[in-house]
Amino acid sequence: MTATPATADPKALPQLLGHPTGLYTLFFAEMWERFSYYGMRALLVFYMIKGFLGYGDKEAYAVYGAYTALVYMTPFFGGLIADQLLGARRAVVLGGLLMAAGHLAMTVENEIFFFFALALLIVGNGFFKPNISTIVGTLYPQGSPKRDGGFIIFYMGVNLGAAMSPLLCGYIGETYGWHYGFGLATIGMLIGIAVFVAPTRLTQTLIGMGALGAAFALLVYRSEGNAISLLVNVFVAVALVVAGVIALMALERGGLPHWAGSPRNRKRLTSSFLGPLSREYSVYLGAILVVPVFALLVSGFSPLRADGTPLTLISENVIANMQASSSAITQVLAVVVEEVSKPAGLVLALAGLISLVYLGIETFRLSKIPRERMFAALVMIFFSMLFWSFFEQAGSSLNNFADRNIDRVAEGRVLTESDVGTTMSIQPTQEQLGYRNGGEMFTITTLDDLRETAGDNPEFMIDWTVSPGNVGMTIADRNAETPASVYQAFNPIYILIFGLVFTGLWGFLANRKLEPSTPFKFGLGLLQLGLGFGAFWYGAQNADERGMVALSWLLLGYLLHTTGELCLSPVGLSMVTRMAPARLVSTVMGTWFLATAFAQYLAAIISQFTGVSHGDGGGSSIPIPKETVNIYGGVFGQIAVVAIGSSLVMFVLVPILKRWMHEDVLTEES
Repeated sequence: MTATPATADPKALPQLLGHPTGLYTLFFAEMWERFSYYGMRALLVFYMIKGFLGYGDKEAYAVYGAYTALVYMTPFFGGLIADQLLGARRAVVLGGLLMAAGHLAMTVENEIFFFFALALLIVGNGFFKPNISTIVGTLYPQGSPKRDGGFIIFYMGVNLGAAMSPLLCGYIGETYGWHYGFGLATIGMLIGIAVFVAPTRLTQTLIGMGALGAAFALLVYRSEGNAISLLVNVFVAVALVVAGVIALMALERGGLPHWAGSPRNRKRLTSSFLGPLSREYSVYLGAILVVPVFALLVSGFSPLRADGTPLTLISENVIANMQASSSAITQVLAVVVEEVSKPAGLVLALAGLISLVYLGIETFRLSKIPRERMFAALVMIFFSMLFWSFFEQAGSSLNNFADRNIDRVAEGRVLTESDVGTTMSIQPTQEQLGYRNGGEMFTITTLDDLRETAGDNPEFMIDWTVSPGNVGMTIADRNAETPASVYQAFNPIYILIFGLVFTGLWGFLANRKLEPSTPFKFGLGLLQLGLGFGAFWYGAQNADERGMVALSWLLLGYLLHTTGELCLSPVGLSMVTRMAPARLVSTVMGTWFLATAFAQYLAAIISQFTGVSHGDGGGSSIPIPKETVNIYGGVFGQIAVVAIGSSLVMFVLVPILKRWMHEDVLTEES
């Protein structure tokens, strides 16, 4: 739905803590959907590199980039279909069911199933993501000062799910088997849909049981004897239970209103030629039929020429000449051109062109104030694209950086000269990376192979002959090592900690007429993002002699990314619902996610500059940490410079954008 029906009055909705009680239903529906999405994302790159596919960095990043780009492209079309036909509620249910099917298909170790699973997630997210955010906006009267706060609360639901997912899906997937992690994501998606559609009493039951069950699992499934793992899991479990209690209290006063998400014009759902509800069912059929198309796109399929070589719009010779250039800029452009010329890149470019033309026509049909508001929204959407293209290194290059170069092992016994010449049985961990055992270098590829052999056997040991070069190496229990995917939980955990702090801060400043404008907040977000990458760069510059970086630099970088995100993302969602005319709000929300799609594709291109795989097939030999740390550090340092520069441009544009936003005018054009 894009506008509140005339018969509905958001001011009359029951409230808890100053917000409509329906917000808490949407909080948990989105929380479980994000649990499923980020649970899969936490494992995806590792699954492609370490699982049965056996991809190298470049291949894995390419598929990851195509997937994440397309996953954020489809919300533009899902928003458009909801605006013009289905309504947001039906679109959310359709999207959730498709995503649940996608997560279930990921449990099958088959390449065809793998790409069809990604395609189901792409199509499903297109219907789900923009429309549940739109419903949040309809719960507040036009011009309500509480709308930003409502979106931050909703955003905390997003991040509670994102925090749980790597701790459960990531930990279980890396420890017990990939299919178990993907299976948990399936269950989470189904719970999210049930919460959204069930009667209020059943919704309360699902929320309560889901919160208690997940909290219990967080306390059981973790790295034993690891203080960081214990602290993080307990924090998320407590936050989940507290959120569940608040939601149960809210739903005692009433759930999601029946009109929320209903179609703007029910007559559009029917066709006199094809029969009742035929257009609605045509959408459902169409959604299923496009799944194979997206499966081909995300797989990198390209039509072949007569000689059997891939057909692209850009000559391979042109790309090869650019790659051979001595200019770093030309080499970067070569990677961009090569990726954009692939099927997913071409489809994304076409979608961007369609959206720009459509919104351009619609914008210039508006009167002065709504038109300038749209200008402001589109400029900020562009800067959000820059933000996410850097931020989304989290699932790719930063994930591998944490796996390969961040010291994730708690203290153990340090070998001394008295141990030289002895042979001991040890559990292999990250601490052995870069050392030699019997003259053979121990790499992360060696470690992954050993763990595949060990399976879920907690007693698996190897023999290690201590040489003089091993003095100073730490021997630790495997439980002392935190899986790399778990660190993807820190960004959402920081949001849970600081989300309400920022809500209170904006409210405190607003009461004193000192609150920064939305454009200024965007500039602050980009600045802090750049400083976060500066922390990663500095950590890499100060790595130890093995090339291992202290965990504190990763946590500091993620903290700065989070505070930047809190300045930009939730207020950006609120800005879309505030600046866009009622008849275009889901479409503009879809454009917000389409810009994120471009950002995801750019993020994948950027991440390829950190690719460190060696050998045939790309994934056969990953260098030791000493050889990879400066590769990551160099790219992160360049990102820091560009992000900070972008923030300065945004600060310069603030006065113009504030004037275009017309915040003091309450008129709305439908």
